Amino acid sequence: MLSSRPVRARALAVALLAALLGALLPTATAHAANRTVQGGRLDWGIKSSFQSYVTGPVAGGSWSLTGGAATVGGSQFRFHSASGTYDPDSGALRAGFGGGVRFVGHTKSDGSHDLDLTISRPTVRISGGGGTLYADMTSKAKGSGKVTTSSQVPLATLDLGGIDMKGGGSPVALNNVPSTLTAQGATAFAGYYTAGTPLDPVSLSVDVAAARTAPDKPAPKPADKDEDKGAEKSGKDQAVGALTDAAVDWGVRRTFREYVTGSIADGRWTLADGAQDGGALFRFPGGKGTYDAKKQTLDADFAGSVRFTGTQLDLTLSEITVRVTGGKGTLAADVASEGRAPRKAVPLITFTAGDFAPKNGLATLTEAPATLTQGGAKTFGSLYKAGTAMDPVSLAVAVDKKAKLPALPDLGSGAGTAAGPKSGAATGEPTKPAGVDDAASASASSSSTTLTYAGIGAGVLLAAALAVYVGVRRRHSATAAGSDSAPDET
Repeated sequence: MLSSRPVRARALAVALLAALLGALLPTATAHAANRTVQGGRLDWGIKSSFQSYVTGPVAGGSWSLTGGAATVGGSQFRFHSASGTYDPDSGALRAGFGGGVRFVGHTKSDGSHDLDLTISRPTVRISGGGGTLYADMTSKAKGSGKVTTSSQVPLATLDLGGIDMKGGGSPVALNNVPSTLTAQGATAFAGYYTAGTPLDPVSLSVDVAAARTAPDKPAPKPADKDEDKGAEKSGKDQAVGALTDAAVDWGVRRTFREYVTGSIADGRWTLADGAQDGGALFRFPGGKGTYDAKKQTLDADFAGSVRFTGTQLDLTLSEITVRVTGGKGTLAADVASEGRAPRKAVPLITFTAGDFAPKNGLATLTEAPATLTQGGAKTFGSLYKAGTAMDPVSLAVAVDKKAKLPALPDLGSGAGTAAGPKSGAATGEPTKPAGVDDAASASASSSSTTLTYAGIGAGVLLAAALAVYVGVRRRHSATAAGSDSAPDET
């Protein structure tokens, strides 16, 4: 009688092999899925010599920022709110950014410009070891003056220099990647440069969401009578001057930020107590106070502080307050400066407050022009005179719980400072985001590594299963050869 042990062993090996393959295939498929890019920034000076030409004595022009773009350091533009996808298995990355910059120069007698170039919404695409930077472009051709608008022009090629983009966690960062003008980019650049011209290096950092898992379905929310009462009350809140939330956005002054992070001060700014960095502005949230919709008046205090430090510079603005009445606003702050006694509630700027009535539960002022006060001039150490134009002010006051404040440009993790990227070789190594603990960082960055080790482990188990199976087959063949009556069990 044939022993059942080889049959059972072989069945065990086959079952082990099937279970192993069944377990591995779904895992590999899940890890191969693209992951969502959600937040981040791109820093690029486009071409520093072009900036100098535009603002120099020949072109006699200027540049301006659009769509929430900002500056960083002395000659870089910061584009914000990255969105797109990243595949850690192949290293493919697609990240689009918000904001733009417009260059104008060679002003004519009618106020128009012979040089007029806008570059906006840059998008970086990386795959197969190569990269390209695309952008929306509007330009006036040199000579003919023909205006051309193009969407997502392949503007520059990126030299990744053998950077391995695979297996990144979050954020995925590239630093000082060389860029070169393409033929299409040269045309869109209005003929000022030829294809192959080196452009400024590109740096970026984007946050990548973890692999998606099926969310738990929330339990149905029971009817809340208090909510119904709150909805009835929300209309009354506007009349009595209550506010549910508020924020004020102010960038102080662009040239001051550039001075702080430039080569002279060689400094930075640090946000604390809930203040947020929007690139071209700082947001002071959590407004508390009173708002009168009929009179369009506001008296509110805001959370957050900003500290500017650098060579012979240490200035902190905190306890921000805003008062609006009679179509005019004042922003004040507590001021702490090295070598001076702290001052409370110093009026820093005044600004124009036009229509400030609520619409859909939200009263807003967008980029209201602002000027420096006498107290503000003293605060900045007489760098600027009273009456100097400062960055505009934006206000949002929610008088309804359902109203949402305007979104802030998303610079991604670790963006609490405006210090520009340092010189050095480009790197595709994922970096640990600031403020994330080691355990969370290890979890985020180990996703692709987990897949690698899983594959190694699977290979070992697979080899073991095959070895068992082959061993069983050999023993069974030997038994069958020694017995003519043994059935052929295959």
